[in-house]
Amino acid sequence: MKSNLAVRLPRVSVLYAVQACTVSFLARRSNPVGTCPHTYFSITHSRMAKSNSKVGVGACSWPRGKPLLVRYHNKEWGKPVRNDRKIFEFLILESAQAGLSWLTILSKREGYRRAFANFEPKKISKFGRQDIARLLDNPNIVRNRLKIEAAINNATKFLEVQKEFGTFSKYMWGFVGGEPIDGRRKSLKDLPEYTEESKAFAQDLKRRGFKFLGPTVVYAHMQAVGMINDHIETCFRYQDLKNRR
Repeated sequence: MKSNLAVRLPRVSVLYAVQACTVSFLARRSNPVGTCPHTYFSITHSRMAKSNSKVGVGACSWPRGKPLLVRYHNKEWGKPVRNDRKIFEFLILESAQAGLSWLTILSKREGYRRAFANFEPKKISKFGRQDIARLLDNPNIVRNRLKIEAAINNATKFLEVQKEFGTFSKYMWGFVGGEPIDGRRKSLKDLPEYTEESKAFAQDLKRRGFKFLGPTVVYAHMQAVGMINDHIETCFRYQDLKNRR
């Protein structure tokens, strides 16, 4: 979970055309098939037009034409994030994903935003029993008590890290030396389940009392917030993000 992207790609002339050969999925242990970018794929070929609802020729194929995933890939995944509130948002969403698809979590993102005080850790850290009951009755989030309690716990721990380091961002980016790692992935088959950096990050989070943030979830988080550029090298977002370093 240890996500957020100058090769310009030609557009496909058909409004919404996809030419794809067989796609086989290797799901990580905690996720079912089809949960990318947190599931790992073997892909022979895919073409989609690049826009808010389409990817590009040669781009990462895990969005599979799902508009919500495509927008996330094109606009967010792998883009370096250094704003603490945004980082905490991703930590909540990543920790909620365990056992579910990332598409499911993205579809509930606005529900989480409303239910969890716009992802403000100071407010969430003060949630009590009544708030937990309210959240368990909210169909717009994942109604899992352990995950809800973990989010509240993690808000408290997040504030502790901020107090120690000044910002959570400074602490987090320290695990990659302050700059994004260049994944240099030739294909999605090259994506590991986790890395040494995500393992070290997850171990330190656990030591500090964070929950639901193991090495694989933390690796997905690192991909999402741009700590590692894991777009494949032929993806337009790979070079775009590399040029912004």
